[in-house]
Amino acid sequence: MTNQKQIYKCNICGNIIEVLHSGAGELVCCGQPMELISSKTEDEGAEKHLPVIEELPPNLCQGKDGFRIKIGEQEHPMEENHYIEWIEINTVDGKSGKKFLKPGEKPESNFYTRMEVTFIRAYCNVHGLWETKIHD
Repeated sequence: MTNQKQIYKCNICGNIIEVLHSGAGELVCCGQPMELISSKTEDEGAEKHLPVIEELPPNLCQGKDGFRIKIGEQEHPMEENHYIEWIEINTVDGKSGKKFLKPGEKPESNFYTRMEVTFIRAYCNVHGLWETKIHD
């Protein structure tokens, strides 16, 4: 059984999918079951991966609440072989926004919403999925 917003990865080809609709079937890629990726919620070692959220000043928000999400208390590397692939924000109404990043870009993004933020997450191509809960 899959659940909405779960992340799965193929350990053969590297495909990554996010479940949009829950279902009873098994997710398969390259002839093998895909691996469910669990979110890490505490930083380990020297690398810093947890998403951090900060409110933007009202003059930058175009009449909505604005948030900047940065990865790590210290800026995460954005090198060819080690970078943040995407940053995601999720709100209490079940909606989400995602920003895809490339090596060389800053590991941060601005998001705008009027809804309460429930959790934020980011995916590192080397260290996997990281999540910070904001509100239940």
